[in-house]
Amino acid sequence: MPASATSAVDKALDLIETVAGSDRPLRLSEIADRLGMHRATAYRVLLDLVRRGWVLRLGDHYLPGTAILRLSGAAAANGLAGVARPVLEALAAETGMMVNLQVPAEDRSRVVDVVRPARLAMISDLRDELLPVHRFAGPLALVAALAPEARAPYLRPAEADGHPLTGPDGLLADLDRTASSGFAVQRGRNQQLIASVSRAVTTAAGATPVCALTVVGPVAEFDGEGLTTLERQLRAAVDRLSSDLAELTSSHHTARGHA
Repeated sequence: MPASATSAVDKALDLIETVAGSDRPLRLSEIADRLGMHRATAYRVLLDLVRRGWVLRLGDHYLPGTAILRLSGAAAANGLAGVARPVLEALAAETGMMVNLQVPAEDRSRVVDVVRPARLAMISDLRDELLPVHRFAGPLALVAALAPEARAPYLRPAEADGHPLTGPDGLLADLDRTASSGFAVQRGRNQQLIASVSRAVTTAAGATPVCALTVVGPVAEFDGEGLTTLERQLRAAVDRLSSDLAELTSSHHTARGHA
């Protein structure tokens, strides 16, 4: 293998190990300084690692990505899944529904954690599955929270599947409705008797969504007052997770991590 290729692999692995081995999210400058790497080089390699799911960018901090979480329980405990797990458990207990955590993954979303009550054992939890935007509430909530110019990759699977993009029942209209309400709702689109409602999680107004929380259950429990109640409970859970993630990367937390 050429020395340049070996060097590129070494840089990527050094960055992954540094992010995964930290007990707190790190800024670009901290990662570069720990490795003695030029910041521009570190940033360029991190972009590829974020794209491939090995690292998750949260504002100006970096956490272990979903690819690491699938391989390492320690990284999961210190990363997004570990922070979100108590929120998922509380929301599932409050609603009696299945709750999952999804993150953007190239042109779809990936389910990275699930809490499923015993009464809903018959519903597939879709853990580690990649979900297209035109069939599931989670990716719909995530993509609706993106700027219009950033949505294009997520539209391509819908086009390939023959799903309409335009018109009152098209995907673009679904995205507009979701962006307006803040909630993505799907009833019976993937499984006839199953419905879901999802909301994107961000750490600041207008920021790129980090993840989405999705509540899943019997379609009969997602109408009228039932849906209104679920949306209220989901909003509170998203607010809690947003606050927890913001605290994770706050200057107070960072200072405490140095102590």
